[in-house]
Amino acid sequence: MTEVEASPPPKPHRAPQVKKIRREVSGWIVLDKPVGMTSTHAVAILKRLFNAKKAGHAGTLDPLASGLLPLAFGEATKTVPFVMDGEKAYLFTVKWGEETDSDDADGSVTRTSPNRPLQEAIEDALPAFVGEIAQVPPKFSALKIDGERAYDLARDGEAVELAARTVVISALRLVESDVDTATFAAECGKGTYVRAIARDLGRLLGCYGHVVALRRTRVGPFDEAMAVSIEELRAAGEDGPEAPALAALLQPVETALADLAEVRVSDRDAARLMNGQAVILRGRDAPAELGTVYATSAGRLIALCEAEKGQLLPKRAFHLPG
Repeated sequence: MTEVEASPPPKPHRAPQVKKIRREVSGWIVLDKPVGMTSTHAVAILKRLFNAKKAGHAGTLDPLASGLLPLAFGEATKTVPFVMDGEKAYLFTVKWGEETDSDDADGSVTRTSPNRPLQEAIEDALPAFVGEIAQVPPKFSALKIDGERAYDLARDGEAVELAARTVVISALRLVESDVDTATFAAECGKGTYVRAIARDLGRLLGCYGHVVALRRTRVGPFDEAMAVSIEELRAAGEDGPEAPALAALLQPVETALADLAEVRVSDRDAARLMNGQAVILRGRDAPAELGTVYATSAGRLIALCEAEKGQLLPKRAFHLPG
């Protein structure tokens, strides 16, 4: 009797995977980021909520911190540098008596002191931190050393030496204090680390200190009045990414350009700028200031331009509906 080899069972049919089509969404969401969430995770959540093709944030906010995290969608990503270069405001609480390797509560204690500063001593020390000052960034920061992030090197136990950098702190005031903690309000420029302010203030007062609470209350043109929470966004998007309630929460792309002069142009000149051609402006249409401006036509953002010698030279065009 001849053994007959059984045929293998047919493979189950699998429907081809359909790639999800992302939407063209442009504008800003000023997220009130909760404590414990990374900036990268926040971008992922909102990108999925809006089903957006392109999204990014304008300045990392540590997981320990809460507050304003501006998220740019679509054409708004072209304006991110203007937000990152803007002044920021923070409310932060420092715990006295301990310094940590990360300068905040997430780190390990490296120094302790039984000393506690008096309110008068704290207020007398603040002027040393206002204006243009030299600041050494925290070891646990995103700055790169020979191509590696400082925080990665620090976590691996390697010695991290960061050079002092010039930063600008326009205001620093004491909001309230008790024996062990003090809360401050700060307004500062790009590259300033609040954690470093706490560290250096603690050293100056001879008691050490680290940040235990941090909230960002303003980023460039964005303030708390514009902020929305994750819960508000999810509720607005219950009917899907195209829900009008969700779209209504988007701030216009040009909100990020509040510090620049606006130049209104005709439809014809708008077409020239979109094609990379310079536009000559005369009389009252000529911008009062030289440098970077933004051009609009019939209320629609057209391009970022350099204004010089009576001309608008397009540097970055925007492709927005309207």
